[in-house]
Amino acid sequence: MSIKEQLHNGNLYLPGDEELSREQSSCLEKLYDFNLTRPGEQEKRAALLKEMFGEIGEGCYIEPPLHANWGGKHVHFGKNIYANFNLTLVDDTHIYVGDYTMFGPNVTVATAGHPILPELREQAYQYNAPVTIGRNCWIGAGVLILPGITIGDNTVIGAGSVVTKDIPANVVAVGNPCKVHREINERDKEFYYKDRRMMKGLL
Repeated sequence: MSIKEQLHNGNLYLPGDEELSREQSSCLEKLYDFNLTRPGEQEKRAALLKEMFGEIGEGCYIEPPLHANWGGKHVHFGKNIYANFNLTLVDDTHIYVGDYTMFGPNVTVATAGHPILPELREQAYQYNAPVTIGRNCWIGAGVLILPGITIGDNTVIGAGSVVTKDIPANVVAVGNPCKVHREINERDKEFYYKDRRMMKGLL
């Protein structure tokens, strides 16, 4: 079994492998270039993201700085995804994000973990588990999503939440650990924020 296969199959491996380090360094050079772009260089940013990411759809906007272990190489974005400042993608294995999802500032999506046993951590062993975020989700500011998590379509994760278990579709979830607060319901068609009513014709 190759070291690259071990990145994606959940097995323990040593991330300091020379082959991995060379490839990772090349990815991080492109990430560095992306983060140094000027606000007016939107076409350059879009072109770099297509080189950096495993997949990225049309209409995606990522506000620098972006942080990613592999520069986005193992990240799969749908279309029209928005990410605010300081999105951190620990993309040692695959991260999947559906169309129209939004990330608030300072969100972390982590796929990498380390063993609980101190003797293994001392040797720097690591394992990875993929993360899947559905279509049209809103991930609030400062959210932390742990390895192996799946979040369903249309779900809102409240600011500051730590997502330690899968969250279903069509809910509002919040907290540490993150738990379902309520389902998205008919009231949400009338009020967009607390008691503020939507203007007619929006839906």
